[in-house]
Amino acid sequence: MLDIEDLVTTYGPVRALDGLSLWTQDASITAVLGPNGAGKTTLLRTVSGLATPSAGRIRFDDTDITGWSPDRVVRAGLAHVPENGGVITELTVAENLRLGGLWRRDKAGVAASTKQVLDLFPPLASRLRQQASTLSGGERQMLAIGRALMSKPRMLLLDEPSLGLAPGVTLQIMRVLEELRDWEELTVLLVEQNARSALSISDRGYVLSLGKVVAVEEAGGLLADDRLRRAYLGM
Repeated sequence: MLDIEDLVTTYGPVRALDGLSLWTQDASITAVLGPNGAGKTTLLRTVSGLATPSAGRIRFDDTDITGWSPDRVVRAGLAHVPENGGVITELTVAENLRLGGLWRRDKAGVAASTKQVLDLFPPLASRLRQQASTLSGGERQMLAIGRALMSKPRMLLLDEPSLGLAPGVTLQIMRVLEELRDWEELTVLLVEQNARSALSISDRGYVLSLGKVVAVEEAGGLLADDRLRRAYLGM
């Protein structure tokens, strides 16, 4: 589904991504882990078109999308949920959801996507007319993921969805991601600081450090590697 080769992204003299290569399978969850400053967020921003690589290649579903604009990336089937969600707090829940599918012209499909989001996240159903500013942190994260799903993506890029959330809410969101993979065949690239939570639902995991891949393995293998857990995962 996603194939990244030798990706380099710089901020001035700093190489945030330094020759990074990564691939994901269809209908899978791939965790991207590592300490702060490892390049995890830059990876998602580069794939989604918010940052421009200086070298390397990004292929999505056999199409080279390197350097594409964010709107073109979304139309290709990739949806990005940034850190802290990025919901527009001045708008209502319903308005935020409509924004996610604004480019779609299939009204029946948009209605079906809305129903799917509300089924996945029941707390949003009773708050459709509320401003997003009135939501709890967990509800805002649900809304951010729901808004991304409104574009009917084939792949979801998630940046720290558990950040600042209670353990129970984190568990709920992780279960939704599993359901989307298992029943909707959605592919997920999941950036997380909470390594244990991310690996518990992932098929494979990559560990980054200073913009490079330092380990890649099936999720269970990463959890069992004491050296990696101590050195890079804070476990």
